[in-house]
Amino acid sequence: MLDGIYFLFGSFIMDRIRNPFSPGAGSPPPELVGRDGILEEANVLFGRVLARRPERSLLLTGLRGVGKTVLLNTLERRATEAGYRTLQVEAHENKPLSVLLAPPLRRLLFDLDRLAGTGNLARRGLGVLKSFMGAIKISYGDFEAGLDIEPEQGAADSGDLEADLPGLFSAVAEAAQEKKVGVAILIDEVQYLAAQELSALVMAMHRMQQYSLPLVLIGAGLPILPALAGESKSYAERLFQYPIVGPLNETDAARALQDPVREEGVEFTDKALQEIYRLTRGYPYFLQEWGYQSWNQADSSPITLETVQQAHPNIIRRLDQNFFRVRFDRLTPKEKECLRAMAELGVGPYRLGDVAQILGIKPGRLSPVRASLIGKGMVYSPEHGLLAFTVPLFDEFMRRAMQFQAWAGAPINGD
Repeated sequence: MLDGIYFLFGSFIMDRIRNPFSPGAGSPPPELVGRDGILEEANVLFGRVLARRPERSLLLTGLRGVGKTVLLNTLERRATEAGYRTLQVEAHENKPLSVLLAPPLRRLLFDLDRLAGTGNLARRGLGVLKSFMGAIKISYGDFEAGLDIEPEQGAADSGDLEADLPGLFSAVAEAAQEKKVGVAILIDEVQYLAAQELSALVMAMHRMQQYSLPLVLIGAGLPILPALAGESKSYAERLFQYPIVGPLNETDAARALQDPVREEGVEFTDKALQEIYRLTRGYPYFLQEWGYQSWNQADSSPITLETVQQAHPNIIRRLDQNFFRVRFDRLTPKEKECLRAMAELGVGPYRLGDVAQILGIKPGRLSPVRASLIGKGMVYSPEHGLLAFTVPLFDEFMRRAMQFQAWAGAPINGD
């Protein structure tokens, strides 16, 4: 075997084990391209905050499948290299922010307490955390095992998250400052936080900036995130940067495909790259899927346009049965009908009035379904009166589904 290729009887066969592509949720791509601006903004943030110069934290926004989670993981590594202690959590609908943050904050504070240097602010931070936990009644498993530190009376113990979270973050940041390190809190799927939780988070970060404390927030969420933050506190727009994580341009998409296979001694032809870009529109998840399946389809290098075309039906089948279907099956019949009407209108964004007309109802009757779909992360409102899918290429999936009129025998417009 040589460079991912088997030589056999004067010919060679592609080695699937050496396939460099990894389609999957949060799977790191073999080549992170097109994100240099965001990485540079993060480097500046890390450097300035450690130097006690206020800088806005980052809330990354973008559709599904653009690589926000991959970027969070990359930024966590960058933060560690820059002298930060990190914790990363993923928000979801059924777990409070306080419960998500308390265990990793406990580990982080114990880590700070073990660092060389004088001072006991880390132990005070543990006392504040214990007060915080008691006030919000966190009680599960053996979480408090080993936490034999007395609560810090009067600190972060009111039971009001908006009042307590700034105090808790301050105690953590002061402990880090004493040890001459920073703290980076990374939160994925921020749009799932409750309104009060997001408000408390914004207030806590406001405190960090006011007092030049070395704690930064790197969040990621759907495109509704800037609006949600702004609704929680008017000053949120001045407190955070909101980098948009979008599809790659054609040049970067070609690099994301070509560079990894070249390391294995393989090439895509120019026409193959152009076809993959046309089909994926540059969305990173789909580039990984098309790259992965095209490699597996190919008999030899180069990977040609014909190979991409041959792989296409299998790719669409995999996406429909997994990536798209998983989201579709979570929906109620009314929600499915709304998405069907959107897809019938072609490529979005879609006017609410046009969607209502397709459904034969008044626009006002769409409000509950619209709110439910936004809450489930299926659609968002890019502008007042408009709707768009959060999942790239979902309109094409819906039109394919309508063409066959059924998924596993269930009509598209109901269960």
